[in-house]
Amino acid sequence: MDPTIEWLGHDSFRLSDGSTVVYIDPWKLKDAQPKADLILVTHDHFDHFSQEDIVKLSKMDTVVVAPPAVAKQLTGNVRKVHQGELVVVGGVPLETVPAYNIDKFREPGKLFHPKDADYVGYIVTLGGKRIYHTGDSDQTPEMNHVRCDIALVPVSGTYVMTAPEAAAAVNAFKPGLAIPMHYADIVGTAKDAEEFKRLAQVPVRILELT
Repeated sequence: MDPTIEWLGHDSFRLSDGSTVVYIDPWKLKDAQPKADLILVTHDHFDHFSQEDIVKLSKMDTVVVAPPAVAKQLTGNVRKVHQGELVVVGGVPLETVPAYNIDKFREPGKLFHPKDADYVGYIVTLGGKRIYHTGDSDQTPEMNHVRCDIALVPVSGTYVMTAPEAAAAVNAFKPGLAIPMHYADIVGTAKDAEEFKRLAQVPVRILELT
């Protein structure tokens, strides 16, 4: 795959085009990982925002890109972003897409990921490809308008889309390739990834853990 996309577990990915290394939501990473040029954080929940892993991956010029709830907890090379922005960081074009729940509640009336929390997904342009990491989200109107080559999509349900919901989402915005995530830790199993693949009307690749 060009660029290289490696699944590091849960919602964590490493993207590389041979010169730039981008991590998204690094969490519980093994030691001795390649250092990051960019670290993108989608929101402030513990399984997405890990200061320990950010420190582990950082070098002098690493930039962390994050929404306000995360950025306010960090110092150093931090770029704060909001929903619906287009920025270029370290030569890498980034678009932020709102990431939120529509019908996943922690208690009546309280969504796990409310829209007004300003949580984001990212479209990363790397190696000539647009790679969309949805963050923790349901299928939203904004998601339906995304145009991308590769989509990294949660499939576990409970906090995010179920496998059928994720399939409906990619069937709507039609990426060239879809990769399931957000399973095999905390919630969700490989069966969710397989069900997603069965229901999706776009090519799906289930990645092995790196």
